[in-house]
Amino acid sequence: QIFNQHNDKAPSLEQAFHRMAQMEPNLDHDVSWFLLPSYWAKMVVALISFLCFANSYDGDFVFDDSEAIINNKDLRAETPLGDLWYHDFWGSKLSSNTSHKSYRPLTVLTFRINYLFAGGFYPVGFHVINIILHCAISVLMVDVFSILLGGLQFSNKGRRLNLAPKSSLLAALLFAVHPVHTECVAGIVGRADLLCALFFLLSFLGYCKAFRENKEGHTFSVFWVLVSVVLGAIAMLCKEQGITILGLNAVFDALVINKINLLELIRKLLYKDKALEVSGFLSFFLSLENAGLLRKGLLFRITLLMCGGAGILYIRWRIMGTGPPAFTEVDNPASFADSLFVRAINYNYYYSLNAWLLLCPWWLCFDWSMGCIPLIKSVSDWRIIALAALWFCLIGLICQALCSEDSHKRRILTLGLGFLIIPFLPASNLFFRVGFVVAERVIYLPSIGYCILFTYGFSLLSKQAKKKKILAVAVLGILLINVMRCALRSSQWRSEEQLFRSALSVCPLNAKVHYNVGKNLADKGNQTAAIKYYREAVRLNPKYVHAMNNLGNILKERNELHEAEELLSLAVQIQPDFAAAWMNLGIVQNSLRRFEEAEQSYWTAIKHRKKYPDCYYNLGRLYADLNRHIDALNAWRNATVLKPEHSLAWNNMIILLDNTGNLAQAEAVGREALELIPNDHSLMFSLANVLGKSQKYKESEALFLKAIKANPNAASYHGNLAVLYHRWGNLDLAKKHYEVSLKLDPMAPGTKENYNLLRRKLEQLQKKGG
Repeated sequence: QIFNQHNDKAPSLEQAFHRMAQMEPNLDHDVSWFLLPSYWAKMVVALISFLCFANSYDGDFVFDDSEAIINNKDLRAETPLGDLWYHDFWGSKLSSNTSHKSYRPLTVLTFRINYLFAGGFYPVGFHVINIILHCAISVLMVDVFSILLGGLQFSNKGRRLNLAPKSSLLAALLFAVHPVHTECVAGIVGRADLLCALFFLLSFLGYCKAFRENKEGHTFSVFWVLVSVVLGAIAMLCKEQGITILGLNAVFDALVINKINLLELIRKLLYKDKALEVSGFLSFFLSLENAGLLRKGLLFRITLLMCGGAGILYIRWRIMGTGPPAFTEVDNPASFADSLFVRAINYNYYYSLNAWLLLCPWWLCFDWSMGCIPLIKSVSDWRIIALAALWFCLIGLICQALCSEDSHKRRILTLGLGFLIIPFLPASNLFFRVGFVVAERVIYLPSIGYCILFTYGFSLLSKQAKKKKILAVAVLGILLINVMRCALRSSQWRSEEQLFRSALSVCPLNAKVHYNVGKNLADKGNQTAAIKYYREAVRLNPKYVHAMNNLGNILKERNELHEAEELLSLAVQIQPDFAAAWMNLGIVQNSLRRFEEAEQSYWTAIKHRKKYPDCYYNLGRLYADLNRHIDALNAWRNATVLKPEHSLAWNNMIILLDNTGNLAQAEAVGREALELIPNDHSLMFSLANVLGKSQKYKESEALFLKAIKANPNAASYHGNLAVLYHRWGNLDLAKKHYEVSLKLDPMAPGTKENYNLLRRKLEQLQKKGG
């Protein structure tokens, strides 16, 4: 650090400080790059980062957005805000066995604010916030890289000096345009990573502020150290990786503030002076004092960071409970391998893939699980080369970081490796099992370390190169290619169809990719194409029960009942607690008129999912087919209790009571249903039929007309209103609505006969009138 007293006689003291600082080893001496004032550098970074991802602003909700946002009840106003602190990222209770324990309440809170301001699930607002966050983070990176690459120096006025303006601009641009960030920016659930990164960087910058000399002459500020801890806690409440900033702050303190040489420190700590006969504990502290740690307050600051981190982790542990998250083998197959050797080899292979995505982010995929990366099971697998290359590079960099005589080189390499490795540790499988194989979003923060190492490598090449401009043009070409790749990848994230299809060429062995393409096609009504992709998903993963369930559903709708039954039976055999498959199996068995088996399947589904309104609805249909009317009504009532807006269950109750002559009870149920679902035209229609039979013509007419207004092209609505008018004696109106009904559906059952009866009656009346 540089601290000087103010000198009125110095004409340009701050410039003198800048010149003195630049006499130290500096990357900018060798880097052939643009030199811009700080303000313009940040404007350029903000603009380019915006251009990279601007075309994602009007994208849809895709992939995980559905579960984290659309199906997440924590976003709705009726859910108390306090519940966010006891639920996971997906809206499940943290105490639930099915929870993934992803505790990110502040991220969910921002989704909720988006939802409230937009007045619903409109994705534009969500996407715009993500783009703004990435731009803000990229701008902050200019300051962060200026510290990491140029060191932490202050003028006499307390202003931080940017000693590496060219290098920090290059590194910030590399970060801003890295295509691997597309998932975080264009995928709305990536906001967890963006918010985490924002507070992660603010925590680091806050920690740096602790070393700006204050008026009392103190060498550091406890206040800013504590602020850094609080910001680290906020980062962790956005995503789990945020807690790692406390470790990085400690590394930065040791290497930059205290300028510790790790090898020299180890030697001092291991050295024992034979002349000094003191206890081992006191000897340890004397060694630390000799090393200069106690004098500069490093141990005190690290103690604050450790206590803060331990407290944060303890509180999170108490909230989320002691149980580990529940993942399956398809999510992370290596973690389920029996052999320690297989686990270790594959974990390291995953690390090499993450490193490759940073180096060459061309093959990007929304999901890398389900066979996308087959397990390495022997040393004869050629992919072992990737592990060897990774560790060769890492060991080389670590040796240089520890052993180099150049303190500037040691500092930059150690910080680069620290920012590359430490934020990645929560995703490494070393401390706990994670629910993915490779995930592009988790290398958003580690890419900071990559940018440091890339920039340092560029400076070394520039130093050796005779034609530095050619090297600068090459780096500029890399940036432009990355900008185009970001724009292309962002466009793929705009819709599920483009996103899923883009993965087919990257991960053709990934069963989930084929499953998602099939599901997308099925949702659009293209069942024939969907079947093809579902079959491929099952072929690639014969235990993929969700693909079997969806394929069975389509086959059931196409009346291919026997194959549907085989698939659904296999699904529940593989996963006996798969409630949806049990229900669908019951529907197929009901269609095959195997009623006892169907009833058993429905009850098994309800056993595994207590609150299953759709299953109660289908059970009610089974009982109605068997003329077990009381049981049917009870099943449908259970469905409406669990899901009050279950229109089909309400309708079936009204129709069954109507058909069995219980008009008063049918009317009561109909009125109850319309109070809960006042705009449901099918309920209006059913209740109107009941009221018509009860000779409450005026009220029945009003409901029929309201239903027709909501759904004017329903032939049955016009036909039954015509019957009402026919009974009521309004024959002209009856004739009008019979004709509308026949125009909409010439084959409508009973309507033509009723219309002919009405015409004959009108002819008779005309004859009598004549």
